[in-house]
Amino acid sequence: MSKETKKPFRQSMAEWRQFVYNPSSGEFLGRTAKSWGLILLFYLVFYGFLAALFTFTMWVMLQTLSSDIPKYRDRISSPGLMISPKPDTALEFYFNKSDAQSYAEYVSTLRKFLESYDDSKQSQNINCTPGRIFDQNDVAVKKACRFNLSELGQCSGKEDKTFGYSKGTPCVLVKVNRIIGLKPEGEPRIQCTPKTAWGAVKDLEEGTVEINYFPPEGLIDLMYFPYYGKSLHAHYLQPLVAVQLAIHSNSTKEEIAIECKILGSPNLKNEDDRDKFLGRIAFKVQMTE
Repeated sequence: MSKETKKPFRQSMAEWRQFVYNPSSGEFLGRTAKSWGLILLFYLVFYGFLAALFTFTMWVMLQTLSSDIPKYRDRISSPGLMISPKPDTALEFYFNKSDAQSYAEYVSTLRKFLESYDDSKQSQNINCTPGRIFDQNDVAVKKACRFNLSELGQCSGKEDKTFGYSKGTPCVLVKVNRIIGLKPEGEPRIQCTPKTAWGAVKDLEEGTVEINYFPPEGLIDLMYFPYYGKSLHAHYLQPLVAVQLAIHSNSTKEEIAIECKILGSPNLKNEDDRDKFLGRIAFKVQMTE
């Protein structure tokens, strides 16, 4: 069996040039202008139809959504808790009450956080009726209730510019995370319990640390609920509870774990092994002199 004769280079180039463009038939890359026009028209119509179908599908879906309120909100039925100031690395406070630099960042964070609660920033907020849910379902423009800094007592930063850190009575602000449409039942309040360390079962000895609440008893007024979303409730401010820890001088250098929970409301959860912030929060404080 003889091997096929290899084509000369010139012949191969001539065949390639003829494939690219055949002057006798007018074909370009094996197709005439009419053939190219028909196939381009087919793909133009085909992909145009797909684009139109996708656009129509997206339009239909968007008609079922609201720009103000998420459609599906059943995954989060109970709010979590968060604190301010929030240390960068962990929920652990370490400071020396005699060293202003050691707690300067905590004080600065609290001042910045409370700027939005200043009276000058709440000019559009109104005085609401305490103890009652503030329903505004029939109102297009939602009003926000005024939160007076005086409610935070010694932790408002007005009388004590260091929020108690210089006196060994540090303040921590506890806030309830926002959930659209949430209406707490009963009389929700924040209650904190001191522990000897993370996960400890027994409480600290009596007198080690005294906890004071502002407003009294850590109450969260119902007038701040429900929340209608950032778009409809533009000037809304979350209610705050200030927790002031009066640490006994004999307890300095001892790590104290504080666990705060939402109590007094049957529809607000505070126990969930999968979410440690659901209705509760824990932080640690260590003060030196």
